[in-house]
Amino acid sequence: MQTSVSTALLRLLKNQKYHLVGQHSAVKRCRWLYESLVHNRPCYKQKFYGIKSHQCVQMTPSVLYCNMRCRFCWRIQSGDSDFKWDETGLNRWDDSEEIVEGCTKAQMDILSGYKANPKADKKRYREALTPRHVAISLSGEPTLYPRLGELIGSFHKRGFTTFLVSNGTLPEALTQLGTEPTQLYVSLCAYDKKTFANTCRPQIPKAWERLNETLSLLSSFKCPTVIRLTLVRHLNLSHPERYAKLIDKTHPTYVEPKAYMHVGSSQLRLSFKNMPSHQEIRDFAVTMAKETGYNLLAEAPESRVVLLSNLEEPLKLT
Repeated sequence: MQTSVSTALLRLLKNQKYHLVGQHSAVKRCRWLYESLVHNRPCYKQKFYGIKSHQCVQMTPSVLYCNMRCRFCWRIQSGDSDFKWDETGLNRWDDSEEIVEGCTKAQMDILSGYKANPKADKKRYREALTPRHVAISLSGEPTLYPRLGELIGSFHKRGFTTFLVSNGTLPEALTQLGTEPTQLYVSLCAYDKKTFANTCRPQIPKAWERLNETLSLLSSFKCPTVIRLTLVRHLNLSHPERYAKLIDKTHPTYVEPKAYMHVGSSQLRLSFKNMPSHQEIRDFAVTMAKETGYNLLAEAPESRVVLLSNLEEPLKLT
């Protein structure tokens, strides 16, 4: 397999509106940045946690690198569209400070297009020029980046809050974080090993066991923790009681059952019929709430997501 990333693949990312930072990081405009600036419609993270959508940077330190090939993932994967490369990591990684600087500049480039847009709210646009939050997700697996704790710390030094989203298969990377994120997400997209293998297609041995090790570690984190369930009709949208048993062992602050969205390169692997309705997600969440004793705190039908928690109301992080 080709180990280096081709110029054609980098060109494809740029055509997909990824702003590349260094040799392995990227920023991309979130749909909800546009919706917030132009239509005053914020992302569910603002509704749930107080994160202002127009001040949020969506980035990744590992845009083309992941140790799983989840069928529902929107990222391009090796083998898609005849592109092939080693997805499991690099031998040389960029400095965390350089990534932060590059991501901040990329966000300013993204925002520059709104300055002359008559539909953009002027006050929110001015606020957006001082971003306050970073979603370390977007594409790839962030824990493959060996300086992740430094990256989080670099953002925090600049006054950002951070959400880190991980597939949980590198528990050692999470335990070695020198700085915790403001909130930690771990994806749980199966209720047993067989479903996990079929849904997430891990590229490393004992990935299911590694994920379960991460789940057992969540209670040791000081920051709020979230179990994210990306649910796909005809694939893993079943047995809420079995998911609940895993949740019972984990005691996360929140659980977010969310629908698979038929976007990006996932369209090469799944059909539109695999995308659940919000009602299906809500019904699933209600059953999970009963099984776990968690409260149903909020929902966002436009994003097909429900928030469950053992709290009476979510913590506002900004």
